[in-house]
Amino acid sequence: MTPSGAVNPVNPVDAVITKALAESGLSYEVPPNGGYFVTLPGTRKLQTNCWLLPTRHGLTVEAFVCRRPDDNHAEVYRFILRRNAKLYGVHYTLDPAGDIYLIGRLAPEAVTPAELDRLLGQVLQAADGDFNTLLELGFAESIRREYRWRASRGESTANLRAFRHLTEDLDSDPAG
Repeated sequence: MTPSGAVNPVNPVDAVITKALAESGLSYEVPPNGGYFVTLPGTRKLQTNCWLLPTRHGLTVEAFVCRRPDDNHAEVYRFILRRNAKLYGVHYTLDPAGDIYLIGRLAPEAVTPAELDRLLGQVLQAADGDFNTLLELGFAESIRREYRWRASRGESTANLRAFRHLTEDLDSDPAG
């Protein structure tokens, strides 16, 4: 949903965000309690939901990436810590439940249309680009269980194709 005149920007950050999002073609909403809820389309992760939260001190961006890993926590956390060194403007973090997010902050003077584009591009690149790796590292056993369950019922496993290397041995092992 793109608001048309529904937002009454209270500070310059709101004005920049409103203009940049209106010109971006991205789907977004402006909830009554404030902020901007932006949907970034992806390929591996079909969409990444991202909050842009303006304050009088600047802008916070938050995006959910994936839930708490079922297993292999140390490898997942090692991966995201190493990835943090290569990210621009955002970094991986965990919420109290252990779910994985991207978060970033900008000073008010840094909030420009070009910087918002760069920041949202980095959020999308990280969340979408790292998604399968995070699933492989933290959910391999769940993927195998899902594959076995679908195969036993004759259901499609097409959307698990990206993880074929995790399930190849299940095809030749009747015990699964």
